Amino acid sequence: MVFSEVSCREFVDVLGSKAPVPGGGGASALVGAVGCALGNMVGSLTVGKKKYKDVEADMYGLIERAVNLQRDLLGLIQRDAEVFEPLSKVYAMKHDTKEQKQEKAEAMEKALREACTVPVKIMEKTCETIELLGQFASKGSVMAISDAGAGAACCQGALKAASLNVYINTKSMQDRSYAEQLNKNCDQMIEKYTKIAGDIFDDVLLRLK
Repeated sequence: MVFSEVSCREFVDVLGSKAPVPGGGGASALVGAVGCALGNMVGSLTVGKKKYKDVEADMYGLIERAVNLQRDLLGLIQRDAEVFEPLSKVYAMKHDTKEQKQEKAEAMEKALREACTVPVKIMEKTCETIELLGQFASKGSVMAISDAGAGAACCQGALKAASLNVYINTKSMQDRSYAEQLNKNCDQMIEKYTKIAGDIFDDVLLRLK
């Protein structure tokens, strides 16, 4: 199953089942893509309007970047499912003998590192999206700024959710130096970009009320 190509209903049904994938990572990527698309909507409703002729070139550039981010985030839904599979197999490995325990520990460390790569990438792409949403909100049509605010709220949630899929894996890593560096990188993204997303949302809210 290609999770980015199934219906919304099917995705949610599988997400809510006992199937191991999709999970929080895939859901985060999807919500990030939705947030990005909401920004893109602002751009699409801005270009071609005489009132916004001065920012039209900027809007086209933002739209192009947003389309690429949407594509990347949707692709990460499937990639997240793919990197979880080796990890799930490691959990099932035997560990009765000393040799089996050593083999499992080494395989586990490798699988945990790989499993972290996708949620980290989801976070990075979501941070890029939040930066775009700020520009869509400030330059886009005032008739569509609510969509930029909604996109910021989605991306703030996606960023936080994706981080949990990193932390749950780094918690089990034996290489604590590597784990703490990953945690630090995620902490920095959370600290910086949840604030930016919150500021975008608050600014839009203030302009609407």
